[in-house]
Amino acid sequence: MVSFKLDNVSNPVLGLSGFPGLEMFHHWIGIPIFSAYLFAVLGNCTILYIIWTEPSLHQPMYYFLAMLATTDLGLCLTTVPTVMGVLWFQLWKITKHGCIAQLFIVHSFSFMESAVLFAMAIDRFLAICFPLRYTGFVTTARVAGTGLVLLLRSTMFLLPPVPFLLQFPYCPGAVLSHSYCLHQDLIRWACADTTFNSLYALILILLTMGSDLLFILVSYSQILRTVLGMTSGNEGHHKALGTCVSHICAVLVFYVPVLGLSIVHRFGQHASPLLHVIMGNIYILLPPLMNPVIYCLRTKQIYTRILRIASALSPFGRKWS
Repeated sequence: MVSFKLDNVSNPVLGLSGFPGLEMFHHWIGIPIFSAYLFAVLGNCTILYIIWTEPSLHQPMYYFLAMLATTDLGLCLTTVPTVMGVLWFQLWKITKHGCIAQLFIVHSFSFMESAVLFAMAIDRFLAICFPLRYTGFVTTARVAGTGLVLLLRSTMFLLPPVPFLLQFPYCPGAVLSHSYCLHQDLIRWACADTTFNSLYALILILLTMGSDLLFILVSYSQILRTVLGMTSGNEGHHKALGTCVSHICAVLVFYVPVLGLSIVHRFGQHASPLLHVIMGNIYILLPPLMNPVIYCLRTKQIYTRILRIASALSPFGRKWS
């Protein structure tokens, strides 16, 4: 394990972790991580490009999907370069100020993704349970306003702990559990009373991500009730539920790693350090990697447009069509 000293009292140097016990394989481990990173960036950029250039996709549901792709891009662009710096270039050090800036951005994108998934659930609830009122209620202006409110919620609520993080003295030799910075990981190394930060973080997660997940479950219970009450037969049931399958998959892809990482941080003090690193990398890579796959395969308009782009770029032309 690499050791670190406090080179600067006001802005000490902290250590980042690679894969403990597997340091000699870091270059090889970095290959699949970097490949997943490239696919995630390419996939989310493709979704944004298609929504931007395809007039038929200029609808509220796809605007929310664009928000989801943007948050996924932000999450992996903020963290994976740091991970690759550790694995490929032995860049083990990060300053306190740099670490706090990174964790603020990472958590902001995480809260934003949770909020967007909640908004998408409400959108599906209104579209299926109140189809006649949907177009009049869910307008482009309201979607834009909702996005702004969600952005403010995801950033403003994270500001109170920051002054404490800046003032805390950090213990010499502090080495974080991941190749990037997270709040719960950083305050473990604060040589001060971190009660406020710990309680605030727990309450914030329950009031934001916890309430988002609760409302998503409530929304889908109402959707299921409405669909089961339809009299149009199995075909109508399947068509209505089919519009929700992609979103349900995205919810699982996001919340399962978040829950796993939270459990490891709060109750896994005696767990293997390798488990912390693996869960941390799943948390930042799985949603950005899988969401484009889910929506490209499950959304006919996006899938068709990708085939058209592939057809235009392929030397085999119509064989892609």
